[in-house]
Amino acid sequence: MASYSIIIKNGYVIDGKNSPRVRADVGIKGNIIADIGDLSQETADVEIDARDRYVAPGFIDLTSHSDTHWTLFDAPGQESFLWQGVTTILGGNCGTSLAPLVSGNEIDALQKWFDVSSVNINWQSTAEFLDEIEKRPLGVNFATLTGFGTLRRGSVKNIDQGASTGEIDKMRFLLEEALSAGSFGLSTSLGRVHEQSAGTEELVSLAEVVKKSDGILKYHLRDEGSDILPSLSEVFSITRASDVRTHISHFKLIGKGAWKMFNDAMIMIEQGLQNNMHITLDIYPYTKTGSSLYLLLPSWAREGGREEILGNLEDPEKRALISSALKELTLHYDQMIIASSFRDQSVVGKTIEELSVSTNLSSEDVIINLLNVNELTVTIFNEALHEAHIDMFAKKYYSVFATDGVGYNVAFSKPNDLPHPRSFGTFPKVLNYFVKEKEALTWEEAIYKMTKLPADILGLERRGVIKKNTFADIVVFDPEKIRDKSTYTNPLQYSEGMEWVLVNGGIAISEGAISNELHGKILRKEKNNREWPVSTI
Repeated sequence: MASYSIIIKNGYVIDGKNSPRVRADVGIKGNIIADIGDLSQETADVEIDARDRYVAPGFIDLTSHSDTHWTLFDAPGQESFLWQGVTTILGGNCGTSLAPLVSGNEIDALQKWFDVSSVNINWQSTAEFLDEIEKRPLGVNFATLTGFGTLRRGSVKNIDQGASTGEIDKMRFLLEEALSAGSFGLSTSLGRVHEQSAGTEELVSLAEVVKKSDGILKYHLRDEGSDILPSLSEVFSITRASDVRTHISHFKLIGKGAWKMFNDAMIMIEQGLQNNMHITLDIYPYTKTGSSLYLLLPSWAREGGREEILGNLEDPEKRALISSALKELTLHYDQMIIASSFRDQSVVGKTIEELSVSTNLSSEDVIINLLNVNELTVTIFNEALHEAHIDMFAKKYYSVFATDGVGYNVAFSKPNDLPHPRSFGTFPKVLNYFVKEKEALTWEEAIYKMTKLPADILGLERRGVIKKNTFADIVVFDPEKIRDKSTYTNPLQYSEGMEWVLVNGGIAISEGAISNELHGKILRKEKNNREWPVSTI
């Protein structure tokens, strides 16, 4: 009888803890790592020869949108993540989660990403949602946050003003229920319609609930452009008042107008850390953002609901003001690519400049018309980030890497919806770019930022490391061949170099071939235990 279900032999183990790599074998029994060392005399049902390969923990993606883009259901294998080596994803990001649902209109927030009329919802609470997902096969492990926008949609009658005391109490109750059911914390997107008018009082009140459960408060900043400093100040004010653990999603400074504030932003973050605030952030290694086109509108034009915003676009005077505000952003229209649109799909893959030339309209008028015709549901790739800023934050001890993407299967992707390349290539690109090309990080440092550090931030005690008695989420890859292939014009390409991927001890990728078996689990927050990151890089 074999000693192990799987033995990974002869590989260089990078354990996720930023320790030097070591030549060792890894023995797996069921879903657990049982032994690490010289297992040359042992036998296994499956033996993996990892000679000249690196053996690392499965990567953990803290900013994923597979749930709110519905691919968790439509593409449960999450192949574009598995081919990167991602074995665990966190959903419920950027203010929107799939639970709790109390008013019946929370799911409407998802119509910008898929046709909500085509889905059936048979849950209300977070507990019911997680139970339902648990019944379904899933390629990766899934955990969730609770969306602040989701709570507000279900609790606040007038979204144009701060919540009343009773509404805050209702949100606190819903959040407490969600956290008790296994949610890992609260996420925000304070620039979006349903969160714009949220007052500090309600945010601090909810942050205190998160603090009590030792969860995280995860921010999509209110503004990532010219108002980045006030947005950071708001986050740190809430963090200070509640002593909550704060994580900033997809941190970036968008546009040249914001780039000059880079040093001040970094100083603010590091002063917060010096003042004993718990602050971390994630980044992705791309200079093009992927976001909703309507977020380029000035803040006053985004106030109110969908009908109010569309009304602003149709009003001649307001339209002129919006056009002027867009001109002031000094956008690179020649590099702004339409990724998806609700109605006029002929524009997908074209730049704003190309559409301007072909229609003989100003680029600003093209943007306004696109939003109007497609009822605001247009996404773009926008060249807006400074490469040097990404390089700088990649080396910070409080930063991790995340996709801000979606798990796809190329066979079922929509032809007129271009995914951002980060959904297919983030983690291999990090290894190729920061480790192999720039030599800004060692293999051990980069993998620490993909495994143990995000596990510590989230509070996953038995994932993110290769260690005895931890779950067998493991990747085996060729350091010479690891690379991303996805591009903005041809994004539906899986990454290369991942030869074996194990999820909970089950084989998801073997010898460079995808398995039909899905081994992901639903992860629920249970304990109030966490190691918070300290400077090790």
